[in-house]
Amino acid sequence: MLLLIYSLLGVCAGLIAGLFGVGGGIIIVPVLAYSFGLLGFAPEAMMHMAIGTSLACIVATSVSSIWTHHKKGAVDWALVRTMVPGIAIGSWFGGVTAVLLKGEHLQLIIGTFALYTAIKMWRKAKLEVEAKSLGAMLLVPVSALIGWASAIFGIGGGSLTVPFLSGRGVQAQRAVASAAALGFPIALVGALSFAYGGIGRTDLPADAIGYIYWPALLGIAVFSTIFARYGAMLAHRLSPQLLQRSFATLLCLVGLNFLLSGIMALF
Repeated sequence: MLLLIYSLLGVCAGLIAGLFGVGGGIIIVPVLAYSFGLLGFAPEAMMHMAIGTSLACIVATSVSSIWTHHKKGAVDWALVRTMVPGIAIGSWFGGVTAVLLKGEHLQLIIGTFALYTAIKMWRKAKLEVEAKSLGAMLLVPVSALIGWASAIFGIGGGSLTVPFLSGRGVQAQRAVASAAALGFPIALVGALSFAYGGIGRTDLPADAIGYIYWPALLGIAVFSTIFARYGAMLAHRLSPQLLQRSFATLLCLVGLNFLLSGIMALF
């Protein structure tokens, strides 16, 4: 049963990753947390395992998504190269930070931010945003912040990167494609940070390396990698405004899910 859940989750995560450049973590994390609860994993480690495993899944998913966007000529590689150093540093420290936080607090923070971002993106989709400067002085600190927050929440960073780039006037498909490319270093460094952070814990299952649960990783990664290319192909067939509003709607649903889960965990 769990294998079927992980396979279906991989399909959904792949499509969403390719379509929105988000890595799929925004749906992987809550489903993994639920499945880990069914398996009876330690409550103190359950959310952290969901985040660490999600990041490891995104490493595989992002490769397929990046390749498809690249073939369409949509990835701004100069922009990506400028942002990667900050992304990598931020992602490592994001994983370190997450280990120190309680799971319910993580859910409340990301839920609030997702709703705020969704509202901003929906309103901006009504108007063309004027192109603004994207120099290294801005991109390096912003990318570090994006990497840090993304690793904490187990996401590929698209829910942060796409609104930022769109707000600077980057066209929707180009913003999504570049965010997908940045999802790889975020996921890779973040996953390594979670794997390292869980070493030595005695309440983790035998099939886990640190906070990464391998059975779930393999089940999700196979199908998400296959379906990410189809999501990326669909992204290039939608109008920029529709793509942005669809992304905002997805963020709203995810934000509500995290907020409700966090509130229920507190009480």
